[in-house]
Amino acid sequence: MFALRGIAVSFSIFILTYTVVSSIVMAIWRKVWLYGQRHSARACADMLFAARILPFVAAALLTLAFGVPSFLLLEPRVVNESLGAAPVALGLVGLSVLLVGMWKGATALAQAWRTVDRWARDAGRFASSDTCEGSISVRRISGSAPPLTAAGIFRPSVWLSRAAEFVLSERELQSALRHEVAHVRRRDNLRKLVLRLVAFPGMAALESAWREATEMAADDAAVSNASEALDLAAAVIKLSRLASAEHPAALTTALVHSSASSLNARVERLIAWTEPQQDSAPQYSVRYLLFAATAAVISLAVTYSELLVRVHTATEWLVR
Repeated sequence: MFALRGIAVSFSIFILTYTVVSSIVMAIWRKVWLYGQRHSARACADMLFAARILPFVAAALLTLAFGVPSFLLLEPRVVNESLGAAPVALGLVGLSVLLVGMWKGATALAQAWRTVDRWARDAGRFASSDTCEGSISVRRISGSAPPLTAAGIFRPSVWLSRAAEFVLSERELQSALRHEVAHVRRRDNLRKLVLRLVAFPGMAALESAWREATEMAADDAAVSNASEALDLAAAVIKLSRLASAEHPAALTTALVHSSASSLNARVERLIAWTEPQQDSAPQYSVRYLLFAATAAVISLAVTYSELLVRVHTATEWLVR
C-alpha cells in the first residue's frame, strides 16, 4: 500500500504541475513568439521550443526533486488511512499522459524507420562537396517520394528525388540542400520526437509556430546573400509544384511540406532578404545567468528541508 500510495501521489503531483504550467504557457506563448520576432529566426525557434517543453521539464523536476523525496522521507510506512479517489484519478491521468507520449514517439519512430527503409532500397548516392559535410550524406530517391527531405534521428541524411534534381538549377539545388543540411545540424527531427514524447492537449498552435520558425531558421542558415536567397525562393516555388505520391513521415523535415500561407511567407521573406542582424544580447548576460543559477542552487540547498515539509503537507491534503 505504501508503494501504491507513493506512485499515486507522485503522478498526481506530476499531472497537476504539468497542467498548471501548460495552461500558463498556452496563455503567454504568443508573447514569447512576438518577442522572438525581434531576434533571429533561430533564436525565435529555440524560444518556442523551450516554451513547449517547459511544462514537462518543470513537472518532472518538481516530482523527482520534491514530490518523491518528501513522500519517502516524511510519509509513515504504516498508516491506516485509505487512499482517496482524487490521487488515484490524478495518478491514472498522469500515467496516461506519459504512456500516450511514449506511444506517439514510438509510432512516429517506426513510421520514419519504415519510410527511410523503403527509400533506401532504390536510392543512390548524390555527391556534392558543398553540402555533404562530415557524416551528412545526400541520396537520390525515386520521383514518387517527397522532393527534398531530411530524415533520421541519430544517423540523419538528406533525400533528394530525381524530379527535384531535374527541375532545379545547380544554384537552386545547392541552396535547397543547404536548407535541409541546416535542419540536420539543428537536429530538428530529434526535437520533433521530443514533442511527440511530451504530447499534451492544446499545444498544437505552439508546435505549428515552432515548425514555421524552424523553416525560417533553416532558410537563414542556407543563404548568405540576396542572390542565394532568391535561389532558395525559386527552389521553394518550383518544388511546391511537384506533387508527391506520399505524405512525409512525422519525423522528417521536407523543404516544402507546409501550409500555403507558410510557404508564401517564406518566399516573401526570402525575396525581401536582408542580412540578419546579430542578436543584441549583452556579452555579460551569461555571467548574470550563471550568478542567478548559483544563487538559486544555494537558496534551494538552504531551504530544501523546509520545502520538503511543505510539499509533504500539500500531498497529505491531496490524499485526504
